[in-house]
Amino acid sequence: MLRNYLKVALRNLWKSKGFTAINIIGLASGLAVCLLIVLYVADELSFDRFNVNADRIYRLDADILFNSSRFYSATSPKPLPVALVRDCPQVENMTRITYFGNQSDLLIRKGGNWIQDHRMAFADSTFFQVFTIPLIVGNPATALMAPGSIVIDESAARRYFSSVDVVGKTLELEDKTLCKITGVFKDMPLQSHFHFSFLRPLRDSHMDDEDKWLNNSGMSYILARPGTDQAELQRRVNATAKKYLDRQLGAELRVSPEDLQRQGGYFHYQLTPVTDIHLRSNKSYEFEPGGNISYVYVFSFIAILILVIACVNFMNLSTARSANRAKEVGIRKVAGSTKGHLIIQFLTESILLSLFSLVLALGIAVALLPMFNSLSGKELQPGSLFSLRFSLLLLGLVVVVGCLAGSYPAFYLSSFQPIQVLKGSIASGFRASRLRSSLVVFQFFISIGLIISTLVIYNQLNYIRNRSVGFDREQVLIIHNAYTAGDKIRTLRKELTSLSGVADASLSGDMPTQGSGYNQQTWWNSSTIDASSTSVYTTVYIDDHYIPTLGMQIVKGRNFSADHPTDSAGVILNEAAVRMLGWKDPTRERLWTPGDNMTAIPHPVIGVVKDFNFSSMHDKIGPMVLTLSDSRGSMAVRLRPGNIYSAVGQIEAKWKAFGPAVPFSYTFMDDDFNKLYHADQQTGRVFITFAVFAILIASLGLFGLVTYAAEQRRKEIGIRKVLGARVTGIVGLLSRDFTRLIGIAALIAFPVAWWAMNKWLQSFAYRVPISWWIFVVAGGAAFLIALITVSFLTIRAAIANPVKSLRSE
Repeated sequence: MLRNYLKVALRNLWKSKGFTAINIIGLASGLAVCLLIVLYVADELSFDRFNVNADRIYRLDADILFNSSRFYSATSPKPLPVALVRDCPQVENMTRITYFGNQSDLLIRKGGNWIQDHRMAFADSTFFQVFTIPLIVGNPATALMAPGSIVIDESAARRYFSSVDVVGKTLELEDKTLCKITGVFKDMPLQSHFHFSFLRPLRDSHMDDEDKWLNNSGMSYILARPGTDQAELQRRVNATAKKYLDRQLGAELRVSPEDLQRQGGYFHYQLTPVTDIHLRSNKSYEFEPGGNISYVYVFSFIAILILVIACVNFMNLSTARSANRAKEVGIRKVAGSTKGHLIIQFLTESILLSLFSLVLALGIAVALLPMFNSLSGKELQPGSLFSLRFSLLLLGLVVVVGCLAGSYPAFYLSSFQPIQVLKGSIASGFRASRLRSSLVVFQFFISIGLIISTLVIYNQLNYIRNRSVGFDREQVLIIHNAYTAGDKIRTLRKELTSLSGVADASLSGDMPTQGSGYNQQTWWNSSTIDASSTSVYTTVYIDDHYIPTLGMQIVKGRNFSADHPTDSAGVILNEAAVRMLGWKDPTRERLWTPGDNMTAIPHPVIGVVKDFNFSSMHDKIGPMVLTLSDSRGSMAVRLRPGNIYSAVGQIEAKWKAFGPAVPFSYTFMDDDFNKLYHADQQTGRVFITFAVFAILIASLGLFGLVTYAAEQRRKEIGIRKVLGARVTGIVGLLSRDFTRLIGIAALIAFPVAWWAMNKWLQSFAYRVPISWWIFVVAGGAAFLIALITVSFLTIRAAIANPVKSLRSE
């Protein structure tokens, strides 16, 4: 019986080659896109799950509100996890990591040369006990215990020693530090929220903050005991933090816990499961930019929609050609076939077609995977599509898609009554089915919604690229390892400004395109140091050339100047800080910091700089204090218009003259700026690609549907032509039904797309409005796509010789 079903199914599919080809291509395209999205979503959801105890690892994140200043960070006080291990029986272990972001680069001597390397962090000796990062050689329990030790990853070991058997060897760093290698760990998985190549003992960071509860200077992780309830553990964390914090709040901030609570302030430390960090955490000082769970939901939804559109195509085409198979069904029923047999027959055809589509979809997915990796920034492998687990999923998907796509045609066709079929009373044609009309509306509702979403995303990303951010990032070169030149860096800065291609240069450890990592410092707006006058501001350390080099604007007062020696105590505020303080003339005011014995040290405000974005546009510009400092982390060099390559060559020559063994490492500020929005741009490109696929699949279904609609009205068209109807009139007649349905789809899609895109834009503090013209363009594009698809076929039907369609009458 099964063999007969298959034989008949193959015969019917081959008989209608055009119908079969359209369905296979449509389903295959939908399945291919769906497979790519499934790989993407699976990769996003797999982050940090390589850890054996992933379900028991939590990061401690700071959420602090003090005098209207909000501090929401992936950091916490260093003594907090130590106290939790000591005081809370639910905590099994802990580890802390200090990472300096852009300053985590290091220079390593190899032979007579210095090699610029990246991603160094300091960690507790318990690091390998909390995280599942296997050591190839070395003892994980002791590898990070001894001062001066270093643990490196496999790639670094092979890069410097061409072997992993390097325990006991030494690495010489740029500050003449000799580090003894005590272990080699496997390269950290791509699906990790941090990636380090070098780990040194935490004590080697020389940060004196082991007992400072108000200093959130590093990332802290705790390993809970099996069976621990997260809510109960959070209560213990809150109690422990309060126990120790209350002592220092009064001593340093001059505020009692009761006063803090009365003011609505708080110092909270939240537990964030390690498996939630990549998709559900977007705090200050994250190790790396994460994903977004909303995008996972959106892409999953798009995958389902594209698959549904492909299935809708199948249902539309199958029911549209029902008249062609109506007599077959009638004869089969007269010959003794039951409704069940017919349903099985049609579902067999559908599943067989789905299987053919799957084979083609796998080929398309493999072919598109390199391009998809480039768009999404992933490194997905084709082998994932052919794993046992995925293969079983695909086979299940074939059955589900086949049944879903063929369910209505199977039940619809099998329900025909033989007497009605053989009398020719079964209605046919496009207009005869409300379901087909509803499915066309659904398809173009999705397509128009995706066009609107695409236009909004494009506009927002374009706005980010072109909006004034308060500084001029064009033609600014950033030298990243400026600190390696030591005291000679000031002389180098001065000599660079004498080059013909250089306009100015500035030394600072804080650049506005670094995204995060700025210091948060407590300041007082009164000489009376108490809670009411206390605020926390982002504090940036600059020199007197910083503002002109980066093209910032002083709106009141003046810039720092070498002609004013007292500027070493002065500060410059941004407009946001002035608004928060409520000062009418800030240049007549002072800020204060605590000195020895908590005596107040005055800092006169000498100027106000126009607000500039010192993080991404997802965040609103907050209050900022700029102080004059000898900070040498990086050097910003503004180039004059002209031959950029020549200017870079001159700068490199000067650099080598000052430190010939140190590599010249640089980027351009506009490239660094674009990296802040790399994830948004990748997501936008992926979304636009999926939207185009969805529209093409919908158009393919419409193409097939119009083909059958024109075929079923072939005799009507012939009669109309004989009676004198023009081609334009016939085209309008055949197109009217489709354009009306697309208009209905547009009316439904407009409010839904506006709501969805408005929600997405809320994640940006600075965003474009959703303009009315976007809806006009989206609706017009949908009408144009449909009109081109419909007109191509209807014109061909209208200009056909009527004799061919009427000669059988």
